[in-house]
Amino acid sequence: MFQLSIISDLTRIPPKMFSLPRLVAIKQELNGKYANKVIPKLGLVIAVWDVLKVDDGMLKPGDGSIYIKVVFRCVVFKPFVGEVLTGWIESCSEEGIKVNMEFFNDIFIPKSLLFENSLYSPKDNAWVWQMDEENKLYLDVNERINFRVEEEVFNDVRPKGPDNPIVFDDDDQKENEQKKKHSTPPYALVASCQTDGMGCVSWWE
Repeated sequence: MFQLSIISDLTRIPPKMFSLPRLVAIKQELNGKYANKVIPKLGLVIAVWDVLKVDDGMLKPGDGSIYIKVVFRCVVFKPFVGEVLTGWIESCSEEGIKVNMEFFNDIFIPKSLLFENSLYSPKDNAWVWQMDEENKLYLDVNERINFRVEEEVFNDVRPKGPDNPIVFDDDDQKENEQKKKHSTPPYALVASCQTDGMGCVSWWE
C-alpha cells in the first residue's frame, strides 16, 4: 500500500527560514510542496521520509532566497493491483459504492464489480447482496469494507481557462460550485467486491 520513492528537486529556501537548521528548512519546504499531492504515474505523496543528498546552495540575482538541489525519499500511497485494502463506505448510488480510507477517498466500486445478485436499494440507500432466497447482506454507509484494487486511474487535471469567468448571479455560482465538487480527481482507484472475505468486515468476524 505504501512505498518509498526517490525524487530529485530544486528546493527554494526563503530568507525567513535561514535561522533554521538546513535539513529542517529543506524538509519543511519539501513537505509543503509535495505532501498530499499526486505525482502522475507515481501516486499520492504522504510525507517526506528523509533527505539523501544536498548540494551547495545557489543564488539568483534579485532573489534573496537560496536554491538547493536535493535528493530525498518520500512515502507514497500506491497500492498494487490485486491488493486487498480496508476502508469505510462513504456513499452508495445506483452506479456503485464510494469508499473512504480517511486520508484518501477517491475509491469506487462499480456495480459490475460487486457480488453477483447484488441490488441497490434506494429506500435503504445501500447495496444488498442477495446470497439466496432467505439471506440478505447489506452494504451500508459508514460500514467497514474490504475491497480489492483492480485499476489505478491517473487524470490530467492541469488548470484550464474558465468557460465563463464572469458570474452574473447566484445560480451561476452554484453551478460552478457543483462542477468543482464533481471534478475529476488526479488519482483514483477502481476496486471490486466479489470474493470471499470481501464486503463488510462484520460479515466475516
